[in-house]
Amino acid sequence: MTNILTVDLEEWFVAENLRENIQFRDWDRMSARVEDNTRKLLELFDTYHVRATFFVLGWIAERHPRIVRQISQAGHEIGCHSYQHRRVDTLDHDEFRRDTLKAVTAIAQATGVTPVGYRAPSWSINSSIPWAFEILAELGFMYDSSIFPIKHDIYGEPSGPKRIFKMNLDNGKSLYEIPASTITLLGKNFPFGGGGYLRHAPFWFTARMMRRINSEDRPVVVYIHPWEIDENHPRIQGLSLFQRFRQYGSIPTLVVKLEKLFREFDFFAARDYIVTNMRKPIGFER
Repeated sequence: MTNILTVDLEEWFVAENLRENIQFRDWDRMSARVEDNTRKLLELFDTYHVRATFFVLGWIAERHPRIVRQISQAGHEIGCHSYQHRRVDTLDHDEFRRDTLKAVTAIAQATGVTPVGYRAPSWSINSSIPWAFEILAELGFMYDSSIFPIKHDIYGEPSGPKRIFKMNLDNGKSLYEIPASTITLLGKNFPFGGGGYLRHAPFWFTARMMRRINSEDRPVVVYIHPWEIDENHPRIQGLSLFQRFRQYGSIPTLVVKLEKLFREFDFFAARDYIVTNMRKPIGFER
């Protein structure tokens, strides 16, 4: 069974968990670590012959075009992760369009590639802003991967779809949606495929959940960030215990878990999965 490997290409200080501590105006003076961490990921992916989708922040493409080109030259898909990492559900139509166009321009200038896949910062597209899907389709995107069918303090669409599906939009266009993977336990959806859920959970649990999803003929969407393999990224003072756990917890374990996953499961880029499977029936399932 083919699974989908994704990387949100952003710096450690971009995380929503740190938004109240580090403002956008501070980004240029923060310690830049994305290039070294991304090279480590590229080496890891090459060792295990896996291909991923890198959802690239436009701000990163402008300031670190060399590493974004290296990603593309290594055969990985380049997607879009916005320009400034602002939650889409805090923007209006024009702000979202401008931010997305700015990101696409920066990515295209860095790589010569126009992305066809989009992932919203902090999974922030949901049913309250259906116009966001229409704008993405108008801008030429083939698919979106922004819906997370869970209840979370920062994001989530608990009743959202669990399978990849094709949206026929009111503007006459269409867009595929690749939701984040969840497992249903006791009648509720639980996350397991990325971020802190992947870092903190024991490997046996992650592998068991992946096998269960695959047995339902569904790919698992795994997502990671370069800073999640960086044991030495800066410690911010004044964080709560919960914030520290989210930002720094279990980082030493992630590379080992990824290696085990790569040995047991097959992974491809999101675009490749869509292209390969788009002629098969892909329906809406809650």
